[in-house]
Amino acid sequence: MLDNFLETDLFSWGKDEKNRNLNEILTLMTQHHYDHCPEYHRILDGMRFDPRTEYDYTEIPFIPVRLFKDYRLKSVPDSEIIKTMTSSGTTGQQVSKIYLDRETASLQQKTLVKIVSSFTGSARMPMIIIDSPSVIKDRREFSARGAGILGFSIFGRDRIYALKDDMSLDADGLQKFLDDHKEEKIFLFGFTFMIWQYFYKELQKNSIFIDLSNAVMIHGGGWKKLTSESVSMSEFNRSLKEVCSLSDIHNYYGMVEQTGTVYMECRCGHLHSSNFSDVIIRNPEDWSIQPDGEKGVIETVSVLPHSYPGHVLLTEDEGVIEGEDDCPCGRRGKYFRVLGRIKNAEIRGCSDTYADKISRT
Repeated sequence: MLDNFLETDLFSWGKDEKNRNLNEILTLMTQHHYDHCPEYHRILDGMRFDPRTEYDYTEIPFIPVRLFKDYRLKSVPDSEIIKTMTSSGTTGQQVSKIYLDRETASLQQKTLVKIVSSFTGSARMPMIIIDSPSVIKDRREFSARGAGILGFSIFGRDRIYALKDDMSLDADGLQKFLDDHKEEKIFLFGFTFMIWQYFYKELQKNSIFIDLSNAVMIHGGGWKKLTSESVSMSEFNRSLKEVCSLSDIHNYYGMVEQTGTVYMECRCGHLHSSNFSDVIIRNPEDWSIQPDGEKGVIETVSVLPHSYPGHVLLTEDEGVIEGEDDCPCGRRGKYFRVLGRIKNAEIRGCSDTYADKISRT
């Protein structure tokens, strides 16, 4: 069923069609996880939710992302696990562990390719990773940062890292790479704080100009640290344009607990849900669904997790739905804005956890 959906434009379903399809898939997924994950089974029983009755997918009990820190949640045998991913976390924090079988990993990669290529095009481009090569370690167990780099690397070729292992900027290597790929479109990927701290600031401080006017950048991983430095999204974009003429910049929202389900920012500045995902804003007072324009806690829905019960999650972020099916960019589905972390929530974004780590050293 999901493979058939991958053949469609992932931003083509209107509200009614999307709700109908999500209801069908998520009902089956909820039953699967109920039957194969004992902890999830107990959660639904404790909430008196019977997954074999008729219901709307917005009524499926959500799992707080923190549960993946405390419990080994999986819906397939250990023998089928091919990869374990961990969330970002500062020193002393527990991290989430997400267990992937071959089917889930494949669906995540296929969906990621489909979503991102609708923004970047289908051709693989010379790629600059704004990070250090040391972040990629054991390929069976990834941090969220490493998983993000490897996931997005599928869109690149002739990849280089812009930073050395000591996090200093490899300006000479960057310039040589650009000279070798003149007239080609360049793809840049990195995490927001790291781009700002180790790429933008170094270019600015040393008055280095590199021409990235024919490039596209995708970045994500949290804004908490930059917000504390009074750096807005518009300031971030304007500053990069100043030092390297980069103007095609896309933020994304995503998490290791639902890898592959990313929410990309369009040219209008909106984060978009695809056919494979949805965003619901919950009122923290009674967990009812907030109307469009009203802020609340973000719940994310994904049809990809088969090997673990991560299809309906309550995040630790606040957001607001800005509209549905009517974004000027032409993509259908809900579009939304992330307002920031819930007060007193742990720092979790890849950028923010790294920023917190270096502030302690």
